[in-house]
Amino acid sequence: MGEKLLVNVTVEESRVALVDGGVLSNLEIETQSLVNAKGNVYKGVVHRVNQSLQAAFVDYGAEKQGFLPLSEIHQSYYPSSLRGKRVPIQEVLREKQELMVQVVKDEIGNKGASLTTFVSLPGRYLVLMPDSGKTGISRRLPGDERKRLKDIIDGLDVPEGFGVIIRTAGTECSPQELETDLDYLKRLWDNLKERFSGRVSAGLI
Repeated sequence: MGEKLLVNVTVEESRVALVDGGVLSNLEIETQSLVNAKGNVYKGVVHRVNQSLQAAFVDYGAEKQGFLPLSEIHQSYYPSSLRGKRVPIQEVLREKQELMVQVVKDEIGNKGASLTTFVSLPGRYLVLMPDSGKTGISRRLPGDERKRLKDIIDGLDVPEGFGVIIRTAGTECSPQELETDLDYLKRLWDNLKERFSGRVSAGLI
């Protein structure tokens, strides 16, 4: 019977379905009223620190405040004397403190978005993780291929303390192509920091 692409568009919703041999193989739904913020980076301001939840509610410019658990707070936000230690969130954050946050899970119903301060920037071939220091190569790759990619990463001009993950699309790329992608991501990070500093209130940067 072959594949068929079915499209249904209304004022509030668009649906695209892929049917293969009479069996639904893929369905994509886009709702106009739903804001997809996952992956976006924002300037956030701590609204309230909840000791019982060990989490903070953060204003990041959306209608609902975001939810930031202690486990998603980068060590760079800890007071210098407490870094590397396990301490309650009330010793880490304070109300009106400014944070750079990224949405990891969109709003659902009455629940606000889930946030993290561990920002990751996906490029075409790489993912750059500021202040992470972790390098990622898929364990599914054979040992020889993993070593080749590790050697390539070691040869890239990765800023000190930053982490890099090679995406699937980047496993066949030349070192020059990966370096170009890395340069773009470093410029993007510098731009985010400038926008964070220049923005007065909470919101998308």
